[in-house]
Amino acid sequence: MALPHELQQELQTELVRKSIHMLIALVPGIAALVGVQFTLALLAAGTLFYTYCEVLRMQGYSVALISQLTTVASRQREIGRFTLGPITLGLGAMIALLLYPDPAASIAIYALAFGDGLASLFGKFFGRLTVPATGGKTIEGSMACFVAVFLTVYALTGRSLEAGIIASAAALLELFPTSDLDNLLLPTGTGLVAALLFV
Repeated sequence: MALPHELQQELQTELVRKSIHMLIALVPGIAALVGVQFTLALLAAGTLFYTYCEVLRMQGYSVALISQLTTVASRQREIGRFTLGPITLGLGAMIALLLYPDPAASIAIYALAFGDGLASLFGKFFGRLTVPATGGKTIEGSMACFVAVFLTVYALTGRSLEAGIIASAAALLELFPTSDLDNLLLPTGTGLVAALLFV
């Protein structure tokens, strides 16, 4: 069965968007290789560079690759507007690195990358049961967030009870109707729970 063109376009946009989003999962590995301070500097530089490119795009200028990626990955509601998602994504990873020691910082960043990313994809592709007062978020998306975070935490720590608690917190935080601010809320809240359990 063929999908309507609009839905096909929306799903394609979400796939591109969340593929880029999940690249933030590289941050803990980079921090382990080159140190937290240098990783923070890289994230800050990348966030500032993207912000500058986005300001230029809003003024009608195109910055090679960045403007095209932003346009391809923008949701319908973001077309013609400043796209905040990549900025809050970078800030969310920086907050996790600044506030929490490992493994809490890594858990927070992986929750942001995989929990939020897969919640959105599963919600768009398979979501049928909408959760009231969440801005259209779905049970299926929340379940995907829970499973992704549970598996990630368990893979990092080997502790299933703690993985379940952290995954539950992530799934609940992901339900808040915060738009792109979930990129700040999810790693901050998930990292706090992880820090309380592992530090």
